Amino acid sequence: MNRANKLTDEQYENNFEELTPPFTRNSAVSEAFRCLYCFDAPCIRACPTHIDIPTFIKKILTGNPLGSAKTIYESNWLALTCAKACPVDDLCEGACVLNEKGEKPIQIGRLQRYSVEYYLDSGKGNLFNKKSFNGKSVGIIGSGPAGLACGAELSLLGYKVEIYESDKVPGGLNTWGIAPYKTRQYDSLREVELIKNLGVTIHTCVTIGQTISFDELLNRHDAIFIGIGLGESENLDIPGENLKGVSGAVKLIKEIKKEKWSSIDIGRRVAVIGAGNTSIDAATNAKRLGAEEVTIIYRRSENEMPANNFEYELAKSDGIIFKFLTSPIEIIGNSSVEGLRCLKMELGEKDEHGRRKPVPVPNSEFEIPVDMVITALGQKFNAEFLELIPDIKISNRKLLVDTDTYQTGNPKVFAGGDCINGGKEVVNAAYDGKQAAHGIDRFLTNTP
Repeated sequence: MNRANKLTDEQYENNFEELTPPFTRNSAVSEAFRCLYCFDAPCIRACPTHIDIPTFIKKILTGNPLGSAKTIYESNWLALTCAKACPVDDLCEGACVLNEKGEKPIQIGRLQRYSVEYYLDSGKGNLFNKKSFNGKSVGIIGSGPAGLACGAELSLLGYKVEIYESDKVPGGLNTWGIAPYKTRQYDSLREVELIKNLGVTIHTCVTIGQTISFDELLNRHDAIFIGIGLGESENLDIPGENLKGVSGAVKLIKEIKKEKWSSIDIGRRVAVIGAGNTSIDAATNAKRLGAEEVTIIYRRSENEMPANNFEYELAKSDGIIFKFLTSPIEIIGNSSVEGLRCLKMELGEKDEHGRRKPVPVPNSEFEIPVDMVITALGQKFNAEFLELIPDIKISNRKLLVDTDTYQTGNPKVFAGGDCINGGKEVVNAAYDGKQAAHGIDRFLTNTP
């Protein structure tokens, strides 16, 4: 692989500097003053965790940022990560009524960050009311956003909560899977510490089915919550995929999150296969690591790409090249990647999901000279130990649960996050975890 030129430490830091700086106190108050405090606020409905946004903003305006943070945490235990990494243009800020007036929407994400960081920096300790221990325990598999949110809520409800994490550093997606120019590991680990301070115990380097069996876990706890995320990037299943210089996007981003940027091998000319948000993260990260040219290859058109508009515009501003209606058929090279052979595509009839199916254009084969290929076609579903659990059901690579209680077919087992939704935003997993906690509470207290 033709390695990209190394940058200086200062260049790396500049390249991975956060996209949106924090508000100062004065700028936060000034922005809060713009809010109309709608009675039937559409921003609340647009937020998957339904934070009372007008109330938390009003508390900033009245000089009560701790009260503001408490209002936020009443709905979302992963509030800092969500403030920095949520696609707010598609959620709360996209629903702001000021958009209809042709004005800039309230910067809800930055205001949320201001309040949450004020609380975390304040050293004020616990803002939350916790019930006394009720004698029951819940085991949680996975310390990502769903598991952490479920654990925090259950702990306040009086349960002994133990989280089992296979990695040596907890936090799941928030720690390992979000581009560092959005949020750093430090942010995720602050949230982990907050939840540990609520009384939640986290066991790291524990793999279910290896370190401990699922049956042992069931015997140890009164209920189990499964909050595992998705796994590594899916394979392309084309010739040349085993060549040196081919990497999964998830694996690459995890290395980047360690912030040892000068030690990461990145090509000069990089192709990223896929056009979702993870693809954009992989492409922009590669460019910021020093790649001279990065191209995103997508078999459908611009209109069908799954990445949201913010990510798309970010990639274009970073100089990422997009080749739509293009499908890779072979990675070329001897021992290392030297090129990518592709076919031009056109859109045919709609498939079972309502999307027009890409169809190869005859005699349209061409090659792109690249020395690195990053795959980002979605992530593998971790089903190995799940298939051993009696009475649970899996369909279309999703664990099936009751949509109200988050209970699986096994009454002692609940689940939420990516393993039930196929991979959505952090905020969706945070909502699942909290709602599942109340489903578990109703089950263990025999409450309808």
